[in-house]
Amino acid sequence: MRGGDAALGAAGLAVFLLLGEAVPRLGLVDEDYFPPAARIAGALGRELADSAFWSALGDTLTGWALGLAIAVGAGVVAGVVISVVPYLREATASTIEFLRPIPSVALIPLAVLLYGTQLRSVLLLVVYASFWQVLIQVLYGVRDVDPVAEETARSYGLGTWARVRHVLWPTALPYVMTGVRLAAAVALILAVTAELVIGAPGLGARIAVAQTSQAVPEMYALVVVTGVLGLLINAGARTVERRALAWHQSVRGEVAV
Repeated sequence: MRGGDAALGAAGLAVFLLLGEAVPRLGLVDEDYFPPAARIAGALGRELADSAFWSALGDTLTGWALGLAIAVGAGVVAGVVISVVPYLREATASTIEFLRPIPSVALIPLAVLLYGTQLRSVLLLVVYASFWQVLIQVLYGVRDVDPVAEETARSYGLGTWARVRHVLWPTALPYVMTGVRLAAAVALILAVTAELVIGAPGLGARIAVAQTSQAVPEMYALVVVTGVLGLLINAGARTVERRALAWHQSVRGEVAV
């Protein structure tokens, strides 16, 4: 089944590339704005041979990784504390619901005013967007804790942090891993967006430069790189999720199938 899925995925990609090559060459779109796939592949090869490209890639991955790490750590700690401290969840519910829907891109002017085009501007946007993905999942996970297991732990005299470790955390971990996977994708989106709009060093800034200099094939090549990067990050996050939850019924059932 997995081999069949891989074959279908490869066939779909091949059809997509053929369409990308044929549509501009048939004159359906202007090659100046949408070059054939072969020209984009050539531009991608030139980018891979350029040391400046790898420096930009490193800048993007740095902003992504640091922002994601801060967001995950803060989201997990905040979610657990809010859940275990009496009345804190009710006290923070309205604040969370007010702040969570604010688009991260709306904070771009604030980031520029505070940090200019430095890495900290990227981190501000990445952390803000990714933090909510993790926090909300932690809160949902804690809410799913079996009350019987919670009361049993209390009856055996387990303290707050012992209950967190042995009862709350195993229940919340699948939710946490889902939040981390979502946050990883969101962090990449915001990192590239911040570089594209603010001009912070990275792939986004390189895309903006290619666009303004009319280097259209190079621009599309860089867009392809960001897509491949997102695919690899998602695949890596799913791999980590499966390994971290190897004991969980959902993963064991998936492996059995």
